[in-house]
Amino acid sequence: MNAEQLTIVQQRTPREPAAWPHQVGIIPPRAQSFQHRAEVDHLRAVVEDSGTTVLRQVSAGRVLAGMGGVGKTQLAADYARTAWTDNSLDVLVWVTAGSRSAVVTGYAQAGVELCRASLEDPEQAAQTFLAWLTPKAGAKSCRWLIVLDDVGDPDDLRGMWPPASPRGRTLVTTRRRDASLAGDGRRLFKVGLFTEAEAVSYLTTSLATHGRSEPAHQLAALAADLGHLPLALSQAAAYLADSGESVADYRRLFADRTTTLADTAPDRLPDDQALPLAASWSLSIDRADALRPTGLARPMLHLCALLDANGIPQGVLTSQAALAHLTAHRSPPGQNSPAEPVPVSAPDAVRALRALHRLHLVNHAPDTPHLAVRVHQLIQRATLDTLTPDQHLSLARTAADALTAAWPEKERDLALAQSLQANVTSLNDIAERALWRPEVHPVLFRAGTSLGESGQLSTAITYWQNMVSAAVRYLDPEHPDALTPRHRLAHFQGLAGDVGTAVPTLERLLLDQQRILGPNHPDTLTTRYDLARWRGAAGDVRGTITAFEELLNDRTRALGPEHIDTLDTRHDLAYWRGRGGDSVRAVAELKEVLPLLIQAVGPDDSYPLTARNNIAFFTGETGDRGAAVTMYEELLEDCSRVFGADHTETLATAIMLAFCRGKAGDPTTGASELEQLIPHMLRVLGPDHPDLSFARRFLAECQGAAGDPASAVTTLEESLLDPHRGYGPDHPHTLGSRRDLAHWRGTAGDPTAAASELELLIPHMLRVLGPDHPDTLQARQDLVRWHTEMEGAAQPPSGTRS
Repeated sequence: MNAEQLTIVQQRTPREPAAWPHQVGIIPPRAQSFQHRAEVDHLRAVVEDSGTTVLRQVSAGRVLAGMGGVGKTQLAADYARTAWTDNSLDVLVWVTAGSRSAVVTGYAQAGVELCRASLEDPEQAAQTFLAWLTPKAGAKSCRWLIVLDDVGDPDDLRGMWPPASPRGRTLVTTRRRDASLAGDGRRLFKVGLFTEAEAVSYLTTSLATHGRSEPAHQLAALAADLGHLPLALSQAAAYLADSGESVADYRRLFADRTTTLADTAPDRLPDDQALPLAASWSLSIDRADALRPTGLARPMLHLCALLDANGIPQGVLTSQAALAHLTAHRSPPGQNSPAEPVPVSAPDAVRALRALHRLHLVNHAPDTPHLAVRVHQLIQRATLDTLTPDQHLSLARTAADALTAAWPEKERDLALAQSLQANVTSLNDIAERALWRPEVHPVLFRAGTSLGESGQLSTAITYWQNMVSAAVRYLDPEHPDALTPRHRLAHFQGLAGDVGTAVPTLERLLLDQQRILGPNHPDTLTTRYDLARWRGAAGDVRGTITAFEELLNDRTRALGPEHIDTLDTRHDLAYWRGRGGDSVRAVAELKEVLPLLIQAVGPDDSYPLTARNNIAFFTGETGDRGAAVTMYEELLEDCSRVFGADHTETLATAIMLAFCRGKAGDPTTGASELEQLIPHMLRVLGPDHPDLSFARRFLAECQGAAGDPASAVTTLEESLLDPHRGYGPDHPHTLGSRRDLAHWRGTAGDPTAAASELELLIPHMLRVLGPDHPDTLQARQDLVRWHTEMEGAAQPPSGTRS
């Protein structure tokens, strides 16, 4: 007993304080090929700036926050090592602060070495050290730096923050970004990813140390594949050095969805790294899952892992489908959990996102609801690697259900539509098979239709081409869902002006539908509708009128006279009768069908709004331009209210209003409105949308009518030469634009050029449009006019001898 007491007394004997400068703890070694980056300079500038104000303001500390793998520890180590070697410190303490006990132990050791504390009571020793750091009047000033590396929980630092001091600095690295970290004057310093240049430089230098050289474009592509994450880049470089594989081979391995992140890690990790990339976020997920509401962060991250890394609408993650998923997969169940899980609410789902946000597993920005949640692509990949095949399949269908639930019936918000489209693309890239088996998920059809209806026609065509190919891979060729993508592809090809492709595609599809579905199936009748429509667009107006008359009879018999498809057929029959030259009849028939459409779908649906557009157009064609302008003004107001200012329907109405003003005797105002509208359409719809061709053609018409045929010529030349032009060379609109160009060239004083253009154009129009098409007839009249003017110009003036 006495011997034990004697031993204790010996252990309590305090050691003499260490002389300055003195370091406690070990600074992690500098990473091989350490990459100088913008954050290095930024961090030093922030600290040095604080040093210049030391007499006026004490520094409470800097908190380096960022997701796992961004290099926070290396940045802090670089700063600490530089400060130590520059002799700007008297005391440096480095603490690996993964838990409160680790912080206490680190402080206690500093207390033992610097201020005669005893390890007998670590908590007391830690407090002794913190008290020693506090400035005291008359005491020798100490320049100190405390680094708390990898703080796992802000609560671990309660009562353990170093005191504010005019000569002291504190650096904290953490994956957390809780509000408490920035309290008491502390500043959060966000550590992000490498830039592309930094990532390429890092890979180049790392591989060069092993005698390797790779093409810069391959290194840039690899950096993008890895999301410019420093930890991922370092482990990839080590893998390449160990395996001898080329960057191209590694990228192919990485792109293979059957390859896990663990398969892409080196056998031995570089730079004393403790964990491979795949495991580096595991502890963060555990900690997020422990935050309130407990057990929801993990299933929420599972859902986010299948969606667009660049932005997920919050409405998707708070939809009923998402809430049902969170309720069913809440983990882990508590000891006192009820037999039936308590339904998760939308606020609970948002709090789960905040938990993930606090651990830097996602970025949650509720102020941008359409792109509220962003998640690094490698966190997504690592998360999906933990799922079984059955879990992956089920989760993909859940994500698709959530997207469908969040999709508005009427797309008034273009930004939301684009975000939902991007999320479907990401989901399809990751889990295509799950969306086709056991049956095609409706979200695939919704996304493709949305692309086209929002004006992204070229993207929509590519999308539906991929859908046709996927249907071949996953479905029997006679499955009804295999026929639908073929129809949608042809539909949007027609809208984009490629009627030469759309018509034969629909002709082949119609034969298959009649055989597989039957002649009276709604899908078969819809294909007949589109086929008639695009044949009319190609110039066969008479044939289109006949086709719509036959279709109206068949739809009335199969669907009934009040069905929306029957009413739509009546509408289109009236439209094509107007296009055939009978504007008075068209207006009368459109006015008859309009109230029926309103009764069927309501006044704000696209069907009655389109009917109103056509009533206004043909009213103008009858000669009542003033009434047409009023109709378009009222329609534009309603389209803006229903669809939003940037919707294709709204923009198309604005085009027609401006054109109609020009026709009504105010071409200057019409041209001015179109000149303002066209740049806006370019930004919203993109350069390849076919409505731009109409807008430019109408602008030229207004410019010429306003007495500026030279500007009309320039506008049409630019439109016809535009490589993004939405219509092909054989489309009636293109041929009509060429006729207009010849007209305005002649009007501008060059009848020879006008005649020359028409002599080349008319045979083309005869072949494509036929001899009775209005544009063909007008072109022939124009040719006679310009020849007459040329002959008149060649005659000598009256009374002059030849």
